[in-house]
Amino acid sequence: MKMKKFSDLDSTWRIEKIEQVLMKGERRRTAGCNARLGVHGKEVSFPLVRITIGGIAGYSWSRVSREAAAAFIGTPIGEIFCEDQWIKDRFQSIQFPLFDWLANVRGIPVYQLLSGQSTPLSVACYDTSLYFDDLHLSSEADAVKLLQEEAMQGYNEGFRGFKIKVGRGAMHMDLMEGTKRDIAIVNGIREVVGPACNISIDANNGYNLNLTKHVLKETAHANLLWMEEAFHEDDRLYRDLKAWLAKEEIDVMITDGEGLAAGPIVEWAEQGLIDAIQYDLKDYGIVNWLKLAKRLAASGVKAAPHNYGGFYGNFASAQVYPAIEGFMFVEWDEAQIQGIDTSGYTIQDGKISVPSTPGFGLHIDTDLYESKLRDGGWAV
Repeated sequence: MKMKKFSDLDSTWRIEKIEQVLMKGERRRTAGCNARLGVHGKEVSFPLVRITIGGIAGYSWSRVSREAAAAFIGTPIGEIFCEDQWIKDRFQSIQFPLFDWLANVRGIPVYQLLSGQSTPLSVACYDTSLYFDDLHLSSEADAVKLLQEEAMQGYNEGFRGFKIKVGRGAMHMDLMEGTKRDIAIVNGIREVVGPACNISIDANNGYNLNLTKHVLKETAHANLLWMEEAFHEDDRLYRDLKAWLAKEEIDVMITDGEGLAAGPIVEWAEQGLIDAIQYDLKDYGIVNWLKLAKRLAASGVKAAPHNYGGFYGNFASAQVYPAIEGFMFVEWDEAQIQGIDTSGYTIQDGKISVPSTPGFGLHIDTDLYESKLRDGGWAV
């Protein structure tokens, strides 16, 4: 079966019902500040939408409003899917539950639906939980020790890649004291996880050009994989940084694109100023990422979709991995939510084993879902 053909679907099927509940859970520990925001906390939540078509349900993340969902009710299946981009533009807001639904109808995982891969899938990932959890500590040595312990928690859970938040001096600490602590923590984590693990740093735009150079020089022996969001995207500054990296013979990738990215960022990447684009997987969407990745690959630009804080992005990222050309690593924000069984996903030696069960491979407790619908959810 050609996955992007839809003749196997019953043409009489229509969208019968769309429902939404807010699912809440917790990370394994509280996430601290980053360079521009306060404490992120321990709680995670996301809107879980159930769409029913032909009596078959699909579940996934979606921010669709009740009013927008009501306008979709009664839409025939032939007006939803299309061969050129899977799902028509009008229905992008519910694309994740639609992909889950379609994969369930065909009895295959989303990764097979999108890529055609029928063999078992394992994908590279990294632990994204290393925030500013040390701000209450006056001692730099104590701060390094704490972050080393957190990194080793991830290591013992199977991670072999880590992203460390930096930029303490942007807001939360004295500029130079905070920058000095950034450097000490990065180098300290490299010491405990060993030379084989990937380590990246993310400043959330909390550095400027000269601070970026200083930090990258002082962490050069840590062999960083990438520098993420050093400062707000600027082609002149990135051109300067790239030239400096080449002169200093520091081999670090430049990645950017999360959040309110500059309009020309893809063009700058194609010019060689940015090595990987990081548009958020959920907000940018699977459909857009599939198209963008082909364009990026033509210029040798990598894909590193952002995922943090929404729980569902962990699993959606792993499922779309083989379909997005140049996808480097899944960003993993470990958390658990009652009513969602994630046991099909396991992490070992830096890779996620992705379940071959239909859809996104998560089992939803339907009794709990129904209870939440009655207690604050909505249905149309």
